[in-house]
Amino acid sequence: MLDLNRRTFLAGALSAAAVSMAGCGSDSAGDTTAPKADASVPTSGTLDAWCWDPAFNVYAMKEAGKIYAAKHPDVKMNAIETPWDDIQTKITTLAQSQKGDQLPDIFLVQNNAFQKNVINYPDLFADLTDSGLAYDQFGESVVNYSTVDGKRYGVPFDNGCAITGLRTDLLGQAGLKIDDFTDITWDDYIAKGKQVKAKTGKPILSGQSGQPDIVMMMLQSAGASLFTDDDKVNIVDNEPLTKALEVYKQLLTSGVMTENNSWDQYVGSFVNSNVAGVMNGMWILGSVQTAKAQAGKWAITNLPKLDGVEGATNYSANGGSSWAVSAQGNTALAVDFLKETFAGSKELYETILPSSGALANWTPAAETEVYKKPVAFFNDEAIYSKIVEYSKSVPSNRTGVFYYEARDALGAAMTKVIKGTDIKTALAEAQKAVEFAMK
Repeated sequence: MLDLNRRTFLAGALSAAAVSMAGCGSDSAGDTTAPKADASVPTSGTLDAWCWDPAFNVYAMKEAGKIYAAKHPDVKMNAIETPWDDIQTKITTLAQSQKGDQLPDIFLVQNNAFQKNVINYPDLFADLTDSGLAYDQFGESVVNYSTVDGKRYGVPFDNGCAITGLRTDLLGQAGLKIDDFTDITWDDYIAKGKQVKAKTGKPILSGQSGQPDIVMMMLQSAGASLFTDDDKVNIVDNEPLTKALEVYKQLLTSGVMTENNSWDQYVGSFVNSNVAGVMNGMWILGSVQTAKAQAGKWAITNLPKLDGVEGATNYSANGGSSWAVSAQGNTALAVDFLKETFAGSKELYETILPSSGALANWTPAAETEVYKKPVAFFNDEAIYSKIVEYSKSVPSNRTGVFYYEARDALGAAMTKVIKGTDIKTALAEAQKAVEFAMK
């Protein structure tokens, strides 16, 4: 998962690229209807919220506060900039000192860390299962990031749906088009990547050495995880994972993919036209659009799926976050706030997309005029509504308490495989490392 400095940069880049979308007509039918009074919800008060990016999620929360205040003028939203690392530290410290009442009413949690925190500190998180939040209006996989033992604890925010981005001008030199990469398998992708390399001299994909993002996206696309449903390590005999590593090695040995030593080099590989494509969470499009000279030469599609793997799909994710509600705060008001904003307002998502690049997980947002607006950089295609549609089909991914330890172990195993270690041997070593960490 990308670190926060990268996320901040990418959100800013996407904001600049999307600003031309501002001013579109609103399709917010129903947003202005006065809500039915709920006697259990306070009619006045202040809600505090922790979130970490001034240009992205802090901005989004402030705009949500304005929308809620239009119907509830005596309620104030106080969005407090708090780095994610600080939020994680505060959650741990307050839980251990039994001072959960010092948490804000709402706080943002990275999706891959959500289950870990609920499992470790269940008394801090409000159970939202019977809150009336319309969870059926979010993709199942993104809701499941904040689900533990069948109970809902979060409201999905930014969309981490994965996409394949390709340079249509370079594809054209190889006699290909974006449709040739839609709904295909990895075998197809590699074959066509070789075709592009032969005609243009450019690999079609790049990645960062030692970072298992692409392998993790392959794994989730097949509905598989590094852990079982009962939180046991699922690495060494994980068929989709084994297949993913085989594909990853083939990508490199075939010359279809190249690796970079740093994040900046990775971004530079496609910004500087050294490769013909990109594959990552949709937030990477912010970096893609910094290459102004490439405007109109990019298109997006879904991911290849693993060949011969049961349950394999062309959809995955990388990144994203969800809002949590404190069990010891102004819970009823906080839930009502989220229900009318991040889980109920087209106006909110229309407002924040052009200015911040915050793409919704809330699927009704795809119906709005802002989301339907063609984006010139991507061949005048309405990519935002397309990505929201993709997100509906992303399989769930079990993260659990030791997700990051398992991810690091997989990254080490991946490096060993590339250097010649047998895949099963490398995965067995990774499994032992994670099991040791869990003790």
